[in-house]
Amino acid sequence: MTATSTTLDLVAIKGRQQAAWSTGDYAVVGTTLTITGELLCEAIDLQAGERVLDVACGNGNAALAAARRFAEVTGVDYVPALIERARERAGGERLPATFQVGDAEALPVPDAAFDAVVSIFGVMFTPDQERAAAELLRACRPGGRIGLVNWTPDSFIGQLFKTIAGYVPPPAGLRSPMLWGTEERLRELFADGISALQIARRQYVFRYRSAEHWLEVFRSYYGPMTRTFAALPAEGQAALAAELLDLARRHNRAGDRALAAPSDYLEVVAVRRAG
Repeated sequence: MTATSTTLDLVAIKGRQQAAWSTGDYAVVGTTLTITGELLCEAIDLQAGERVLDVACGNGNAALAAARRFAEVTGVDYVPALIERARERAGGERLPATFQVGDAEALPVPDAAFDAVVSIFGVMFTPDQERAAAELLRACRPGGRIGLVNWTPDSFIGQLFKTIAGYVPPPAGLRSPMLWGTEERLRELFADGISALQIARRQYVFRYRSAEHWLEVFRSYYGPMTRTFAALPAEGQAALAAELLDLARRHNRAGDRALAAPSDYLEVVAVRRAG
């Protein structure tokens, strides 16, 4: 048991998080992030025939990118509706991939069963970070790769979560998911379980018709934001909306033409220590 889990009810927190990600339809947002899965598969130098596990797979971006490279793919997520979305996408592209409901902190897979274990903006949101990292290591064979895509604390999305926390604070003592977007925390989490760690700072650009259009989509479909707005009275909703619009406009590089808001993330490739 971790030090964090002794002071926090992580089961209850996970339940609330699962409810948040089940709200709205994350697939609407997730589909726009498809390019990050393609880039990650290239970063880990994925080979045809390799066994790949996509953890907290959402609607399957990394899993489908791996399947396009003829890997043997399994995707796991604790939101059943997102698993169905991933299956629909795989069927639409005629890609062989297996998807199942499962918890990133207790993966329903054997030890050392995969050549590559990946997660795109997924495992970083687990409440028990140490346990989730241990599960990534357990599922990966010695000498295999762990590939992650994590928002950084100072990114557009990092600042979005910071803004939301000002209105609905997270439980005291709960570590920020954005710590997965720092090299220091990654080295703490994987420690001597890995023999190499490569990190590249990249940007994903959120492209919408306007800041208002972005907010409309995220407020409707991005579970954590949808739940936050629902928890606030009318005046709180108006204040939060104003802050988020200001945040989007400050990050916008498209001027009055549209919204093009870059958000930094870390592209992480770790090698599971052999022996």
